[in-house]
Amino acid sequence: MELPRKLSLSSYVTFLLLFFLPVESSIPGNETDHLSLLAFKHEITHDPNGALTSWNNSLHFCQWKGVTCSRRHPQRVFALKLSDQGLVGPTSPHIANLTFLHEINLGNNGFYGQIPPDMSCLFRMRVLNLSLNSYQGEIPANLTAHCPKLTTMDLSYNNFVGGVPYKFHSLAFLNLLHNNLTGNIPSSLGNLSSLIVLDLTLNSLEGNIPHELGRLSVLKSLELGLNKLSGMIPPPLYNLSSLVNLVLVGNQLHGSLSPNLGLSLANLKSILMALNLFTGPIPVSLSNASRLEELDLGANSFSGFLPMNLGSLQHLYDLKFDNNQLGSRGKSNDMIFLTSLTNCSSLQNFQLSDNYFSGVLPDSISNLSTQLRRLILGRNQIFGSIPSGIENLVGLTTLGIENNFLTGTIPVGIGKLNKLQLLTLHTNGLLGEIPSSLGNLTYFLGTDLSENKLQGGIPSSLGNCSYLVELDLSQNSLTGTIPTQILKLSSLSKYLDLSYNFFTGSLASEVGSLKQLGILYLSSNSLSGAIPDTLGNCLSLEYLHMDHNLFQGTIPSSLVNLKGIRVLDLSHNNLSGKIPEYLDKLYFLGYLNLSFNDLEGEVPKEGIFRNASAVSLHGNIKLCGGILELQLPACPAQVYQKRGKTHSLRVIISTATVALFLIILSCFFATFYWKKKSRKNPFVSSPLEDQRLKLSYAELLRATNGFSLENLIGAGSYGSVYKGLLNHNETAVAVKVLNLQQHGATKSFNAECEALRNIRHRNLIKILTSCSSIDYQGNDFKALVFKYMPNGSLEKWLHQSGDGQHPVMNLTLIQRLNIAIDVASALDYLHHHGEMPLVHCDLKPSNILLDDDMNAHVGDFGLARFIFAATANLSNNQSSSLAIKGSIGYVAPGLIFLFMFKWKRVWYWWKEIYTWRRVQLWNLVAGDSHRKKSYR
Repeated sequence: MELPRKLSLSSYVTFLLLFFLPVESSIPGNETDHLSLLAFKHEITHDPNGALTSWNNSLHFCQWKGVTCSRRHPQRVFALKLSDQGLVGPTSPHIANLTFLHEINLGNNGFYGQIPPDMSCLFRMRVLNLSLNSYQGEIPANLTAHCPKLTTMDLSYNNFVGGVPYKFHSLAFLNLLHNNLTGNIPSSLGNLSSLIVLDLTLNSLEGNIPHELGRLSVLKSLELGLNKLSGMIPPPLYNLSSLVNLVLVGNQLHGSLSPNLGLSLANLKSILMALNLFTGPIPVSLSNASRLEELDLGANSFSGFLPMNLGSLQHLYDLKFDNNQLGSRGKSNDMIFLTSLTNCSSLQNFQLSDNYFSGVLPDSISNLSTQLRRLILGRNQIFGSIPSGIENLVGLTTLGIENNFLTGTIPVGIGKLNKLQLLTLHTNGLLGEIPSSLGNLTYFLGTDLSENKLQGGIPSSLGNCSYLVELDLSQNSLTGTIPTQILKLSSLSKYLDLSYNFFTGSLASEVGSLKQLGILYLSSNSLSGAIPDTLGNCLSLEYLHMDHNLFQGTIPSSLVNLKGIRVLDLSHNNLSGKIPEYLDKLYFLGYLNLSFNDLEGEVPKEGIFRNASAVSLHGNIKLCGGILELQLPACPAQVYQKRGKTHSLRVIISTATVALFLIILSCFFATFYWKKKSRKNPFVSSPLEDQRLKLSYAELLRATNGFSLENLIGAGSYGSVYKGLLNHNETAVAVKVLNLQQHGATKSFNAECEALRNIRHRNLIKILTSCSSIDYQGNDFKALVFKYMPNGSLEKWLHQSGDGQHPVMNLTLIQRLNIAIDVASALDYLHHHGEMPLVHCDLKPSNILLDDDMNAHVGDFGLARFIFAATANLSNNQSSSLAIKGSIGYVAPGLIFLFMFKWKRVWYWWKEIYTWRRVQLWNLVAGDSHRKKSYR
């Protein structure tokens, strides 16, 4: 019996098990192939579609899904086809024992690792398809050299590295698309006389295209795009008359195209050469390639005129000449060639932007294909008016004629283009009014009509465009009020730009409907009235420009809700009142311009106001204070205080003398008190530790990478705990975010704050600060920030499970004893040495955290109760029943007090606590952490 050549430990065990398992005599067949297939299945870690469920002893392996046996050799596997099954795992080397394999198709799965080198033993293999997987490493050289019958090799969309294999025999199809291959294209590929398809797109190949490829006389598809190839197109390539697809897009090729390109390569359907360095004219001979469907020569340096005979390419559907140097630069009417394209009845995409084409758009443009989807003519030198016949192009989804010299009006017939989604006509000289017919465009997504000479008002019919996401009408001569129908378009999300016009009236409160809007420009109009409070509902705003208007009143307090605002410009208005204090809490605000208003009062000194270069306050003569760099006068209150000191010097000196005496006396008694207390409780930490950081929601959001799952280190009943890193001092912290939707979460937050502010001990979790704020959606936000404990909880150390990747790390006897002592010290402090006795109520291994040195710290005081408060509640209401606190499965010992406390039974309670401590100490030291115990 033929044995597998290489066996991993797990595979070897599987092989032995299979060898000793009884196989029913009713299942005849070749045992080598049978065992090799089972070994292949054994490596699969994920089979979402159950593709391999039939691979068992109830069926002969030739009847298994994806397995085909040979007709000439019925007991040998001929083909293995398992594409599109979602299988995950490495490819078993035992596949090399299927020596009668002719075809392997594992495409579109999740196979990873390297191709087993022993697959080179499959000398009968003709088809190998491993595409759309996650294979790595180099392509085995012996795989291509030792498989003489291999005709099809598809390794596309993987992560292979190294060079392109250079030893093949009779290959007809080679697809290495989308890998990480480097080096040069092997010239030896020119010896594959039967090669039909060569696809090396999307790699990092360098050097020239080998001249030897010109010997591939039956080659139909040559795709070398998106690499780093340089040099010129080798002349022999123009002799490949069988070529159908020529893809060289996205390289660094240069030179001019052969004038006979269309003659020698007459069978071409696709010519994709964009994003290169080609120069010279467009070959006139292209019209002879009558089968041509795609012609993309964009983003090069071609010059001259377009051939007038392109209209003979009746199958053409994609035509791109954008980003070149084509055209006469205003010396002739270049656009006349559009007339010839009316014969291209299949044309769908025509791009001519970013060139030097000049002239008038001919009326024949209305005769272009009704299948035309994209017509892009922007950034040229086209003049004249837009032909009214443009309405005949009923298939248009995108029309762009921006940055030209167009005049006249916008044709009303554009409103008949029912499929139109994007219209860009900006930076022209268009006149007249905006056609109200644009409101008929059901699928309209956006339009840019800026930098024209349009007049009149904004058609209210645009409010019917319920999918509109962007609208730019800036730098025109539009008048009237801003229609409320526009402000109610909740679909507007990218931007609304109405700046540099002559709009009047107030900004309607309906502006609050733009909740998804990111950019709002209203600058340089004549808008008046107060800034509506509803503007604070636009929670997604990042850029708000309302400068150079006539707005009055105060800056509304509702703008505090714009938590993501980056730029706020309210300059050159008539605003009054004080600068709102909340502006220094907008942590993403990078530029604030309030200049030339009538603001008054003291300027804040925090937040953005600490950066003088990010704030402009010029022209507000009543402002004072702020940082020195703003060069504002001192506030009157400060001046009065300074004068008061001058006139009352005697009173101040006398008061200071008395105060100094009292301070010295207080220090004496405080020193005596702390010395006495320190002898009683040597573990109490320094009062300096009570200094708290001031952290906002935004800082916690940044510290935890947006409260991402990668930073999640724990979760409980009332919230989740995230690891964070504070930017200002690179301090690692643990952030406990309360789930305020959970009943009792707020009460738990308050209880924990109350408990932690009254206790300090080296074996209690150290709290750094708390945060009670609102998030960017306006919801309440509460969090506690603790010192990060790198070694996690005691629970994880007592209940570890090996996964093969992370070794089990057990606690030593000394470590267990030290942890028990630490926890006992913390309990002793809580019960006896605090300002008020405190019962934890939820003491368990998961609430005991370990630092770098494996010192234990008791945490989670969400259920803690002060004893005097608890007894007072019980005494006031003897009939009340308390709900069970803590974790299901046992009652935390501190909670026993809340259920059983009576003045006459204090001794019994302390006795139970003492008993519990002794038993728990023994369990911890002995390692008996999995045994459940209960005490009554």
